[in-house]
Amino acid sequence: MSLSFLLNPTSVAIFGASQNPEKIGGRPIRFMKEMGYSGRIYPINPVRESVQDLPCYPDLDALPEVPQAAIIAVAKERVLETLHRCAERGVKACVVMASGFGEAGEDGRQAEEEMRAIAASSGMRIVGPNSQGLADFNTGAILSFSTMFIEEPPEAGPVACISQSGAMSVVPYGLLRQRGIGVGHCHATGNDADVSVSELAAEVVLDPKVKLCILYLETLQDPANLALAAERARVRGVPIIALKSGRSPDGQRAAASHTGAIATEDRVIDAFLERHGIWRADGTEAMVQAAELYLQGWNPTGKRIAVVSNSGATCVLSADAAERYGLDLAPLAPQTEEAIRDVLPDFAASQNPIDITAALLTDSGLFGKVLPKVGADPNIDILMIGIPVSGKGYDFERFAQDTADFVQAFGKPVVLAAPQRFVREAFARKGIPTFETEDGAIRALAQFVDHIALIRNAIGGPVRPVVEAGNGRTTLDEFASLAQVAGKGVRVPQQKICTTVEEAQNFLTGCPDGIVLKANSPQIPHKSEHGLVRVGLRTPEEVARHFSEIEAKLEEMDVAFEGVLSAEMLSSGHELVVGGHLDPVFGPVVVVGDGGIAVEAMPDNCLLMPPFTQQDVAAALSRLRIGPLFDGVRGGKGLCAEAVFEAARGVAELLSAGNVLAVDINPLITTTDGATAADALLEVRA
Repeated sequence: MSLSFLLNPTSVAIFGASQNPEKIGGRPIRFMKEMGYSGRIYPINPVRESVQDLPCYPDLDALPEVPQAAIIAVAKERVLETLHRCAERGVKACVVMASGFGEAGEDGRQAEEEMRAIAASSGMRIVGPNSQGLADFNTGAILSFSTMFIEEPPEAGPVACISQSGAMSVVPYGLLRQRGIGVGHCHATGNDADVSVSELAAEVVLDPKVKLCILYLETLQDPANLALAAERARVRGVPIIALKSGRSPDGQRAAASHTGAIATEDRVIDAFLERHGIWRADGTEAMVQAAELYLQGWNPTGKRIAVVSNSGATCVLSADAAERYGLDLAPLAPQTEEAIRDVLPDFAASQNPIDITAALLTDSGLFGKVLPKVGADPNIDILMIGIPVSGKGYDFERFAQDTADFVQAFGKPVVLAAPQRFVREAFARKGIPTFETEDGAIRALAQFVDHIALIRNAIGGPVRPVVEAGNGRTTLDEFASLAQVAGKGVRVPQQKICTTVEEAQNFLTGCPDGIVLKANSPQIPHKSEHGLVRVGLRTPEEVARHFSEIEAKLEEMDVAFEGVLSAEMLSSGHELVVGGHLDPVFGPVVVVGDGGIAVEAMPDNCLLMPPFTQQDVAAALSRLRIGPLFDGVRGGKGLCAEAVFEAARGVAELLSAGNVLAVDINPLITTTDGATAADALLEVRA
C-alpha cells in the first residue's frame, strides 16, 4: 500500500492546535504556512475560533471535509479516543506526537497495542506514537514540530533522513544543511506501532528527487520492508546508509550450539544489510561524511587511488590513510610516470603519491598539467588532492577549475583535503567534495567506493521470518545429528553406536587408522569440555580402557548411558565450523569460518543468508583470516571451498525445512580434496 498520502496529503487536521507557533501544536501550522504547503490546514481546538490566522474548529465533525491526514498533538490520555474518532470518520493517516507509550511500561505497551488494533481494523495508518513527525520539504507538508527546522532553515534537496528517533532524524539533517546540502525528506516514526521506518523508507526512495537515503534504526522488526526499500533503491541507483543501534531481545537468546553464540543479532543485521547493499554506518559522522560523493553520480569500478599534493608530508599521511581504510595506492603506469616527470621539476616525485612540491607557488598550472595524465591512467580509479597550505601567491581558484576540468574529462571521483576554509570554498563552488584533512577525505572515499561495490554485488531477495510454532526445542545426540547432516549430502565418517566394549573393539577392526570414542548423549552438546572425547585409539586395550573411562565419567555426571559413539579417525585437515540457526526476524542464518575448540574464543567467521551461491561462499571465505588457505600456501594446493559450500548449502536446507532450529558442524575437517563432518549438533522443535 502506498504511503504517498503521508508525504503530500491534500488536507491536514491538527488536534491540539496552538496559537503559539513555538508549541508542539503550533509549529506544524507555522511550518506548513511558511514552506508553501498547498493543501488545506484545519486547526482543531474547542476553545479558539482562529489559530495563526486560520479558522479553528471545535472537533473533527465540524470540519468541512474529512482530512486526509491528522496530527495528534494532544495529551497521552486523549490519544486513543482521538484515534478511534479519526478511524470512524475515515481519516487515512495520523501522526501521534505524544510519548509515554511502549517506551514507558506495561500500561503504555497495552495502549500501543490498541493503536495497532485500530490501524489493523480500520486501515487507517498511524505514525508513532512518540513521533517528532514527518517533513517533506518538496511539498511543504511539515507534520512535525522539530526545533532544528528553525535553527537550520530547510532547503529541499536530494537527501532523505528517516529515523525512529526524533533527534536522529534531525541531527544528520542539521549536519547536512550546515554543509549546504539540501534535504527533501526528514521523518521520525517514533515507536513504529504501525508505520515502520522501513516501510516509510520503501515509499521515500520512490521519490525521483531522492539521490541518497539515510536511516537511523533502533530496532529492525520489519526487515521485509527494508529489503523492499533496498530493492527499489538499487533499481533507482539510490544508496542507503543505515546507522543501527541497540539490540532486540529476540537476538539475545541463549543457544546450545556454538553458532547460536556466534550469530548474535547484531551480526545477523550486518549480514542482512550487506546482502541488500545497505551501508552500515559506525556512528553519526559516518552517516553524512561521504554525502557529497554520493550526490555526484559517480560510479567507480575499483578502489585504486592516486594522491597529488604540494606537500611530501601530505603524500606520506595519505598513503598511510589509504592503507588504513583499505584503498590501494596504485602504481602509475610507466608511461604516466614518464609524462608526469616531463612536466614536474627534477626534485618532484612523479610516482604515486605525486608530490609536485612548492613549485606550485611559481607555476599555478602544475595541477592542470598533472591531473589529465593521472586521469588517463587505467590503473587509477579515484583521486585525492591535498593542499595543506595555500594563500597569497597561490592561484587556488585555478587549482579548483583544473580539478573541475579533470572531473568533466574523466568522470573519476576526486576529493580535496585542505585545512584552509577559503581553499575548500573555491573547490566547493566547482562541485568538488572537500574535507579538512587527508584522513577525512580518504575515509569518505573508502566508504563511497566500498558502498558502490556493495550495491553492485548485492544479492537481495525475500526475507523469510520464522513461523511461530511453540517454544519447545530439544537437542539431538551426535549420531542422530550426523545422520541428518549426511542426508543433505555432507560427508560423515564411518560410525556406530556401541553399547559394549566388545562392540567398540569389533568396530576398530574395520578402521586401520584407528578410531575415536565419544559419549553419545543429547544432554552433553560439547563433550570435549568434559573429557568425553578420546582420539587416536589403535589397539583393543586402548579402546577398552577409554570406553570404561567414558562410562565412569557419565555416571559421575549423573547422565544416562546411551552408548558410546565409535567413529573412524579422519586424515588430518583444517578444522572449520559450518552451522546456523533460525533467526526469529530474518529466518535462516548460516555461519562459515575457522572451527575447533577455539571457535568462540578466537572467532574468524562470517554470516550468510540463504539462498547463496558457491561464489558467495568463496567470497565470504576469502574475507577471513584463514582465507589464504583456500588459495594455497607456499605453492601448496588450497583447501576445497566447494566442499565448504556443499556443507553450508546442506545447513541452509536443514534450516529451511522448518523443524530444525539450529545446526552446528564443528569441526568440518577440510582438506584439499573435500570435507567431512567430524561432529554435529542439531536443535529441533520438540
